[in-house]
Amino acid sequence: MLGAMTNSPVLLSVNVGRARPTEHSDVDVTGIDKRPVDGQVEVRAPGPEQGTSGVVGDHVCDYRHHGGDDQAVYAYAREDLDRWQEELGRPLTNGVFGENLTTTGLDVTAAVIGERWRIGDALLEVCSVRIPCRTFAGWLAERGWVRRFTERAVPGAYLRVLEPGAVGAGMPVDVVSRPDHGLTVGRTFLALTTEPELLPELLLADALVDEAKEKARRRTGAATHHGGR
Repeated sequence: MLGAMTNSPVLLSVNVGRARPTEHSDVDVTGIDKRPVDGQVEVRAPGPEQGTSGVVGDHVCDYRHHGGDDQAVYAYAREDLDRWQEELGRPLTNGVFGENLTTTGLDVTAAVIGERWRIGDALLEVCSVRIPCRTFAGWLAERGWVRRFTERAVPGAYLRVLEPGAVGAGMPVDVVSRPDHGLTVGRTFLALTTEPELLPELLLADALVDEAKEKARRRTGAATHHGGR
């Protein structure tokens, strides 16, 4: 096993959300209110179908910004929720950040883009990071939330579903492979938010979503053009 913290990585909960009204989204509904479910839940690549994530029963409402194979499953570490819980002075239940998978014993921020997690029969691949939006800020109802979340740079990870399977609370999270390029979830988030000078590093990770790599190519192209003048 690769990449454990003090304890062996375990899935604490699988969380799904139903569409509910919101004034903080252009589409007036959101699935961010995710709650732990009992038993095992099937995960699979959602493909082009609208209104679902990679977790069966989980709703995606803003098709333009969420869902699809590159945002099939969102994972966040319980350890990071606990730090936020202490700072905010309020209870944060599993799923409250809109994550499908709440983990423990796994440093999600240090996960490498392209590393693969085996949970039961399912095989998942880390492929992107969560960028905070006004729906997230409205849901948490914390002043300056987008700025605070961005400054902390502990974004959680989006995962592709490479092999479908049923996942449930208590299952081990086995990091079965990790690319050697070293580009982590945390560093990717910094490149896409507060430290754009890091953008060229994103081209090291083949598994990274195309949108992020395109930003890196534009940055590299602009630097090359400027340097050649």
